[in-house]
Amino acid sequence: MELLSQGFVYLLAAVVAVPIANRLGLGSVLGYLIAGIVIGPALGVVGSETEEIKHFAEFGVVMMLFLVGLELQPSMLWRMRNRLLGLGGLQVVGTTILFAAAAWAFGVVWQSALALGMILALSSTAIVLQTLNEKGWMKLPPGQSAFSVLLFQDIAVIPILALLPLLAVAAPVLSGDGGHHGGALDHLPGWLQTLAILGVISAIIIAGKYLIRPVFRFIAEAHLREIFTAAALLLVVGIALLMDLIGLSPALGTFLAGVVLSDSEYRHELESDIEPFKGLLLGLFFISVGAGIDFQLLFGEPGTIFGLAVAIMVLKCLILIALGRAFRLPWGDTWLFALALAQAGEFAFVLFGFASAAGVLDSGITKTMTLVVAVTMLLTPALFILYEKVIAPRAAGNDQRDADDIDDQGPVILAGVGRFGQMVGRMLMSNDHKVVVLDHDPAIIETLRKVGTKTYYGDATRPDLLHAAGAADAKLFIAAMDDRDKQLSAVEHVAHHYPNCRIIARAIDRHHVYELERAGAHVIVREMFESALIAGRRALQEMGDHPFRAEQKARAFRKHDLGSLTALRAHWKETGLDNDYFAAAKARGEELSDIMALDRAENHDTTDRGWTPPPKDETGEV
Repeated sequence: MELLSQGFVYLLAAVVAVPIANRLGLGSVLGYLIAGIVIGPALGVVGSETEEIKHFAEFGVVMMLFLVGLELQPSMLWRMRNRLLGLGGLQVVGTTILFAAAAWAFGVVWQSALALGMILALSSTAIVLQTLNEKGWMKLPPGQSAFSVLLFQDIAVIPILALLPLLAVAAPVLSGDGGHHGGALDHLPGWLQTLAILGVISAIIIAGKYLIRPVFRFIAEAHLREIFTAAALLLVVGIALLMDLIGLSPALGTFLAGVVLSDSEYRHELESDIEPFKGLLLGLFFISVGAGIDFQLLFGEPGTIFGLAVAIMVLKCLILIALGRAFRLPWGDTWLFALALAQAGEFAFVLFGFASAAGVLDSGITKTMTLVVAVTMLLTPALFILYEKVIAPRAAGNDQRDADDIDDQGPVILAGVGRFGQMVGRMLMSNDHKVVVLDHDPAIIETLRKVGTKTYYGDATRPDLLHAAGAADAKLFIAAMDDRDKQLSAVEHVAHHYPNCRIIARAIDRHHVYELERAGAHVIVREMFESALIAGRRALQEMGDHPFRAEQKARAFRKHDLGSLTALRAHWKETGLDNDYFAAAKARGEELSDIMALDRAENHDTTDRGWTPPPKDETGEV
């Protein structure tokens, strides 16, 4: 009953706090941490069992590292080598040297100072990845840069663990405060421990390559989903136990196993089976971090604890900012990159215990620094909020570089070269039509220039740039930008000032078509319309329709949808939709269902007429 009651309290805290934190824009991680503080130090609902629960919840970090490893195919690692070794390597080495020098300057022996530097150089993979994914920043340049550094840090834990026993300044502790229970290698000399650690890691890699895959293949042939899930958990738990037995971090072993299995045919199945357990345990880990904060020590020495926490985060920020600028990240991206990685990480809880047990750090230092690490993690979500609410809006203006000088003109101006615009541009250029290309994304511009496509940086809504590009004499203006409002602005300007220039515009949806028509576009193409029709036709074929019959249905659908575009136009106003719009849309949908249900053999008789092309598009649809 005690276990159930504790579980109830932790789950209740998460269910209440996390949705509220998300609603307030604080993020789930800060919600978990606040929940832990409330049920722990604040209300005292949980107490002595917090450390035990934290050790159990650390298994969420173990699972997360396994999933991260599964995403890292060798080919991906090779593509990331510059950022991985450059950004990641310089961050770890530079931060280690800086913190070790600072600790040594305050009188800590060099061995312990080096250990502190290595441990504090690491950041929180759990908090950073969780937040970047929630905010949608993972695929952005600063998110990818942060991921590269985190990945290098996770890999760096392996040599750190191997090196720590060699830095011992006191006799190893076989059990006690450090939380290290005493591994099978504790009685061995330091150099022999290092060899044994490397041997175990090599064994995991070899077993993952040649043993685990056949085992999963055998289990998969049984076609029992629950057994495959059990096998996935068995793999993670087994490797964690092996690593814990020899006194290493379980997360490292599972991370390596994930990398080894990243190119296996069972990768996606393993991800889907492990993901639910990872999310729940990771949330429990964050709650336990909040609940385990020693407020007695914190309030006893607040200046020391907060001073160290702030100093660590400021120094790491300075190093990361320097690296971000050295690798030519824009200022806005540099700030996100630096603030995201400014904290110390969850590996510190494990490494401090390991270092204390190995005789590298004394218990007083580890107790204080463990609390400092928890404070840095607690402050991290606030840094993300600071970036999102304050720094990002200001940095957006500062990152705008000056527009390029346009020294060329042509009969066609293409504004926007994303996936849509690139296809249009390539078709025109391959048919010997001169195209002046404008875009506001520096990364896309550099990529196109590398393949020989001259592209100018600039905002196509600026009248001076359009004039410099030759809009006065251009025959065709193609608006293919991602931004809905900028599309309208550019089309309106060209239609008003250059009436002899034809305008082809990319529309996001049906309502955007109406807006672009009103703005003055001559031809409007819904970006997904034709490709979705092709996919729908192929879907009908997969469901059993003859290809000819599927094509007939696709043509009928196309004709009806274009008719709906015309019919519903009357219900669209610049101020919004009128009261009859949805009723009319519903009626058109019911009409489509009736059309598809009818036998249209007479209307689509191929016996006498043969194959006829689709009807001409009067509205400009391609």
